Amino acid sequence: MERSDLARCERIVVKVGTSTLTHPTHQLNLMRMEVLVREMADIHNQGKELLLVSSGAIGLGVARLGLKEPPRTLPMKQAMAAVGQGTLVHMYEKLFSEYSKTVAQVLLTKDDFNERLRYLNSRNTLLTLLGLGVIPIINENDTVVVDEIKFGDNDTLSALVAGAVDADLLVILSDIDGLYDDDPRQNPKARRLPEVYEITDEMEKKSHRRGTKLASGGMYTKLLAAKIVMAAGIPMVVAHGAEKNVLRRIIAGEPLGTLFVPKESRMQARKRWIAFGSACQGKVYIDNGAKEAVLHRGKSLLPSGITGVEGIFERGNVISLVDLEGHEFARGITNYSAEEIKLIAGKKTSQIERILGHKDYDEVIHRNNLTVYEA
Repeated sequence: MERSDLARCERIVVKVGTSTLTHPTHQLNLMRMEVLVREMADIHNQGKELLLVSSGAIGLGVARLGLKEPPRTLPMKQAMAAVGQGTLVHMYEKLFSEYSKTVAQVLLTKDDFNERLRYLNSRNTLLTLLGLGVIPIINENDTVVVDEIKFGDNDTLSALVAGAVDADLLVILSDIDGLYDDDPRQNPKARRLPEVYEITDEMEKKSHRRGTKLASGGMYTKLLAAKIVMAAGIPMVVAHGAEKNVLRRIIAGEPLGTLFVPKESRMQARKRWIAFGSACQGKVYIDNGAKEAVLHRGKSLLPSGITGVEGIFERGNVISLVDLEGHEFARGITNYSAEEIKLIAGKKTSQIERILGHKDYDEVIHRNNLTVYEA
């Protein structure tokens, strides 16, 4: 795809990081926040649908209570999130209302994506809000979700939201103007990459660096987000949140930030959920013949190709398919439990009933319930 194609995007997810919203004092950067809200309101006036994933709750809690140092313990972080979330949404509501825009607060956790029914319910709620002309303001429920605070997953959350609502574009605004071939804070000769077509292992290794004290993400979590949306067929742009008219210029096709170019074909919604939204409960190890059949011949996973099982899972759970070198290449919904697969691994389909005493399915994972990561 070309940058000019972004002008045709109708449903856009915008993720704003803590460093974009706040001053070094942890207080809200009201001028920048107001400019971004005005820009989003104007884009909304053009008939485009917007979803805003916003960080900043913990930082606002710190500022509101006058703490001198950012909290270090999880209970304190959760307490700060509880205090700051109300302030954050109140400010958004006040600013958006000046442009006659209605907003809605939506707090999500990983469980809202892991469980299929909760995932569908979250998706339907967001789509209904969009249909009503509302701008959802989304954040992780930091007050109760421990690992989300610890690892700073709002980048990943924005990618999952983009996939759930079939977005046309994800824009992540940060304190850096894109992905570089090296850390620009340490290497002045580092070069910004205008487009990225594939996330390599080298990129991930170079990106293991935290954000600010209150922004627990960094470029690594943005690469994880890019992996999700690129596989789902959704373009993503990482750009500096302080850039003038940043959203309008991105949508107009200007070469701001880094464009992560997606695969040409989009995954079906169900397969996106299997690949990225669901919790993986275990692994099955697959021989080379079965891997070839799944990846390149569109086949289901049969017991004959399985060489090992890891984890405790039941039928209906999502599990990983791992090759003999330990590389995960697919995920799927299993028709058999871990204990049952251990008994039938390496056996022919015709032997399943004799071994287990029943045979509900020929396949361990049917092709319709499989999502592959490479082809």
